[in-house]
Amino acid sequence: MKSACKHLDEATITTTSKHGCEECLKMGDHWVHLRLCMMCGHVGCCDSSKNKHATKHYHRVKHPVVRSIEPGESWIWCYEDQEIVGEVD
Repeated sequence: MKSACKHLDEATITTTSKHGCEECLKMGDHWVHLRLCMMCGHVGCCDSSKNKHATKHYHRVKHPVVRSIEPGESWIWCYEDQEIVGEVD
């Protein structure tokens, strides 16, 4: 998949050893799916989760590129372009 996303070149982080949403863990709350910020390594919960911490992280720090870290998923999403912009190898 070739993307015109200009933010993808800035993404340097592709993996993490974290296994939970950082904010939900602090709150004692639950999440549905996890997203990894490919700019700084923050792990947040998806928009199907009630807290939407991955999207809140984007709005707070303006890091546009995240990937799913769910088993079997390798897609990369850009908040700025509002689309899937690639896959992690």
